[in-house]
Amino acid sequence: QVQLVESGGGLVQAGGSLRLSCTASRSTFSRYTAAWFRQAPGKERELVGGIRSMASGPYLTDPVKGRFTISTDSAKITMYLQMDRLNLEDTAVYYCAARLGTALSPGARDYGYWGQGTQVTVSS
Repeated sequence: QVQLVESGGGLVQAGGSLRLSCTASRSTFSRYTAAWFRQAPGKERELVGGIRSMASGPYLTDPVKGRFTISTDSAKITMYLQMDRLNLEDTAVYYCAARLGTALSPGARDYGYWGQGTQVTVSS
């Protein structure tokens, strides 16, 4: 069983930065594919990016590419989402998720483990 806990959300002005953390109950991110999702009010949960197990290098979706980065600590217990140049469209609840297997699926239903979510609000 994997438990995930997010932290680091908050209120930030447009153009600012935040760093989210996702801490697992054990060394998860070397054996599971892990992802960041977000869900804005009235919208479906969407993939932000993630790290595929057994693969090098994170993946980021087009809306955040060049502004967000994903990394892990050396113990593969904590995954980070560094968010720079935030804009109003980034306002959402951000979730950390993990799944067995090597595919970074864009479908939320493919992930069996979820954190509780952390709110990110970008103001003008």
